[in-house]
Order: sequence, then C-alpha cells, then structure tokens
Amino acid sequence: MSTMLSPRDEKLEKLSQEEIISNTKLVIQGLEALKNEHNSILHSLLETIKCLKKDEEASVVHEKSSLLRRSVEMIELGLGEAQVMMALSNHLNAVESEKQKLRAQVRRLCQENQWLRDELANTQQKLQKSEQSVAQLEEEKKHLEFMNQLKKYDEDVSPSEEKDGEPPKDSLDDLFPNDEEEHTQGIQQQHNSAAVAAAQQGGYEIPARLRTLQNLVIQYASQGRYEVAVPLCKQALEDLEKTSGHDHPDVATMLNILALVYRDQNKYKEAAHLLNDALSIREKTLGKDHPAVAATLNNLAVLYGKRGKYKEAEPLCKRALEIREKVLGKDHPDVAKQLNNLALLCQNQGKYEEVEYYYSRALEIYERRLGLDDPNVAKTKNNLASCFLKQGKYKEAEVLYKEILTRAHEKDFGSVDGECHSEMLTMKLLDNMPYGEYGGWYKACKVNSPTVNTTLRNLGALYRRQGKMEAAETLEECAVRSRKQVCERECV
Repeated sequence: MSTMLSPRDEKLEKLSQEEIISNTKLVIQGLEALKNEHNSILHSLLETIKCLKKDEEASVVHEKSSLLRRSVEMIELGLGEAQVMMALSNHLNAVESEKQKLRAQVRRLCQENQWLRDELANTQQKLQKSEQSVAQLEEEKKHLEFMNQLKKYDEDVSPSEEKDGEPPKDSLDDLFPNDEEEHTQGIQQQHNSAAVAAAQQGGYEIPARLRTLQNLVIQYASQGRYEVAVPLCKQALEDLEKTSGHDHPDVATMLNILALVYRDQNKYKEAAHLLNDALSIREKTLGKDHPAVAATLNNLAVLYGKRGKYKEAEPLCKRALEIREKVLGKDHPDVAKQLNNLALLCQNQGKYEEVEYYYSRALEIYERRLGLDDPNVAKTKNNLASCFLKQGKYKEAEVLYKEILTRAHEKDFGSVDGECHSEMLTMKLLDNMPYGEYGGWYKACKVNSPTVNTTLRNLGALYRRQGKMEAAETLEECAVRSRKQVCERECV
C-alpha cells in the first residue's frame, strides 16, 4: 500500500542539491540567532534567581531556566546536524569532481586504445600483403651480404695491409645492446629475473603502458616510419610531463625511448641531450646506484661509441658496470654483458690487455652461470679470439676457434675424432678431397648456427694471415655451404 506524500514532502523531494545547501545555510543562521536569544534569556533568568528571596518564585524561575537549557541543547544538536550536512555536501562535491576526472581519463584511454588497435590492424594488413615478396628478397639479400663479407676477407689478407698498424674499428651494433629493451624483454628471460627484481626493490618498475608504447615505437622505427614514431614519443612525453611533472621516472623512460629513435636516425646531438636529461632525472629520483641509471649510462656509452668517441664512452660504461656489480653481484650474466661492452670500447682504443681481461672475465661468468652450450659463450670466445688475432697471437686465436667448432659438433653429433684436435686437421683441409672424407670435422660445418658459420670464416681469415691459403679457402667454402644449408632450412 503506497503512502500519500503531503504537498510539503513532494516539494522537498524536488529540491536540487544547491537548494538543499542554501536552505541548510538559512536554517543554520536561524538556529544561531535562536540560540543567542535563548542564551540571553537564560542569562537574565539566572541573574533574576540571584535577586529573588522567596523559594516558590525561585523554583519557578529554576524550572524556566531548565526548559531554556534543554531548548538550547536541542538547538545546538540541530546546528551540529546542519554542519554535518554541509560537510557531507562538500565531500559529495569532491567525489563528483573526481568522478568526472576519472570519466574523462577513461574516455581518453579508450580513444588511445582504439587508435592503437587501428594502427596495429593496419600494420598487420600491410605485413600480410608484403610477406611473400619480403621472404624472397631477404633470402637474396643474405646471400649477397655473405658474399660481400668474403670479398672483405680476401682484400684484408695480412696484417701488413692495415694502415700504420692501427687496429680496425669494430661495429658497435652487435655487442652494444639496447638497454632500454632489457626492462621489457628481460622479464621473459630467466637469467634477467634478478635484474628485474633488483629494479623493483629499487622502488621503480616501468609501467606496462610504456612497455607497450615502446614496442609500438620500435616497430615503426624498424620500418623506417620515423614520421610516426617521433610524434608518438613526443606526445606521450608531453602527456607524462603534464600529469607527473618533468622529474619523474616515467618521463626519464620516455626520454630514453625517444633518444634511441633519434640515435637510429643518426641525430646524435639530440639523442645525447635526451639521454643526459634522463640520466639526471633517474639519479635524482631513483638514486645513483639504481639499475635504470646503469641502463641510461650504457645507452649514452653506445651513443658515444657510434660517434667514435671511445674515450668519453669508457668511463660511462665502467660506471654502469660498477652499478650492476653492486646490485646484481659480480657473477651475474648482465655483468658479463657489460664487460663485453667495455672490452669492445677498449679494443677500439688498442688497449688489448684490458680487452683480454674483460672478455676472459665475461667468458668465465657465462660458462659458470649459463653453461658451456649457451650462445653467449661462443660469441664471447669469438670476440676474445678476434682480440688475439688483432695482436698477431694466432695460436691462442686458433685454439679458441677450434673450441667453438668442437663444442658445436659435440652438442649435435657426439664426440669429435682425436684427429680434429691435432695438426692433422690442417693437413686434411689442405688435401683436395671430397668433404665426405673429412670425417667428423666436416660435421661441425653442418651445425645450424650463425656463430659456427662466423667461426669458420674467422678461422679462414686467420689461416690467410698465416699464408695457409688452401686451408683458408677450404674453410671459407665450408662456411658458404653451411650458410646455404641454413638458408635452405629457413626457406623450407
């Protein structure tokens, strides 16, 4: 059974929030006035009681004063309730304001998400259309690049042809990683879990949204679409500075990403400015010994290395190494990676004693922590062997190259014949015999590994420098056959 509302109740239900607040303020003013009036009357009655002598008259006045006190208490109670209503109204206003902000942010995020989805769908469609033609072109490109590398080895036969005994400068692309990617890809790798844990204990972890944005930027940059990648970074950077302020770790992360895009465009001056800014922010907000600081130092060292400023890059790389040793321990794989970077910088400056120390230490860490069959072990041995080769230490380099090939053989085909460890290996390579008669040695050339392929070519170059031309040509032909077999497997 429904209850009929009086006209007054219906009128109250139709009041807006502003009208309720306005009426409450009027009620407060009225109650305050009434309270003051009652207090004044009560004061007068108390003064009257003091002057009265008759008990009966005094008792009457006492009664009236008691009534007035109760009335004042009720008025104060009403005032308290009215003030609670006012406070509640202010709270509701604040909640509503925050609600509107959140709604606006949700709408903006939805728009961004939809835009990213559209961009991703568009990219996938283009990728599907060009996949077949790219596969064929890539195959031809790989073969031509490899043949070009062989020509380079033919041209550089002996150390005497190097200019004034000056060591050739190595490329920085292979040995200097993009350290900003370590915080995204490292999460999926077991040996990087300690680095991520250390970063989280340091009080900062790169947000998932920034990791997604970075992957998108890398995708655009790899396609050469810098006209999309750069504005995307700049807009994200502007939004972060508005919401979080310039001195925030997220801003430093975005500065790193934009700097890497500029570096790929050879805009080294702009990239250096951004990386120095990011380094300052991370040191200020995260502390000078945070893993993110080491990442920025390494990126800055990469930048200087690409510009040939090896002396400026070396102290940055050393400081990054100190931080990683302190946070991760001296035998962590990431420390070995930094040692490789530092060795390369020293090698480009001709500091071969330091190069040997850094590569040997990195090799020891990789073998102990990741095992003898980890790809980093073979790569580091190759780097150390190249260092020996540049110094004319052909015996030491040859030992390392043969260790790589022997280990690759043992991993896929079992133990190697004793002759493969002796000088008979060179004699067999010098003979004009079918490859099937080389026994276990030639099996190493069949291992599906770019590192083995590189080692075969490097060993061939070493034999060329020693004047063992037939052995060099045989190994280079093995490398060509190995490369073709790898390409055939990839095409199938």
